[in-house]
Amino acid sequence: MRKLIIMFALVFVGLISYNQNKNTDNWGKFFQDNNVNGTFVLKNLNSNKTLIYNQERSDKEFVPASTFKILNSMIALQVSSIKSIDDTIKWDGVDREYKPWNKDQTMKSAFPISCVWFYQELARRTGQEKMQKMITESNYGNKKIDNKIDRFWLDGKLAISANEQIDFLERLVNNKLPFDKNIQKTVKNIMITDSTENYIIHSKTGWSNNIGWNVGYIETKNNIWIFAMNIDMNDMKMANIRKTITYDILKEQKIIE
Repeated sequence: MRKLIIMFALVFVGLISYNQNKNTDNWGKFFQDNNVNGTFVLKNLNSNKTLIYNQERSDKEFVPASTFKILNSMIALQVSSIKSIDDTIKWDGVDREYKPWNKDQTMKSAFPISCVWFYQELARRTGQEKMQKMITESNYGNKKIDNKIDRFWLDGKLAISANEQIDFLERLVNNKLPFDKNIQKTVKNIMITDSTENYIIHSKTGWSNNIGWNVGYIETKNNIWIFAMNIDMNDMKMANIRKTITYDILKEQKIIE
């Protein structure tokens, strides 16, 4: 009897895996058409079901790059490294060879343009001890930071997988992270990158160590979908591919038009 139960359980798990793979078979063409390797994870919060393209890679941890700005923003606001998203940090006058960065910034202006120096300054203000404490309490990726307080998410020890990004974002959506609810709401608002009468997309891209990210969630009229994708990306000229693949998959799943 026990052998029968185990056999049926294995068959059931196999069917689930088969159906998930079947549902993501078409996603491969979007990566192939853009000549990149990567993974895409999509979670339906209504059904609690997750679809994954490239299961093995979805568990592999990489530096979060600028996707860490989501957490960095909440930490800075929670520990008062900055008072609000409208508070200004003065530009230090150093030319970063990207004109939008070369001026005074607020969190509201720095987040969408991924202004690195602004978020490095926030990290320095937060400090090693508080930063580590909040990352640990947030259960973010491998939770490892080193003595590079202003670079650990770019080329340090901090790493996170696409599946771990999904878990982190789901807790953000549900206001279950260790931050004041108004802070979580505020950061979710500055994450908005696209909106129509049918959906709102909250997202953040990132790039470092030849890995490109796009993570976030989509609010539709009757559901929320969380996504996380990463690709091998050795040149900033490939930046648009991250959003192109994301939108292609969301359209394939008929989440957006």
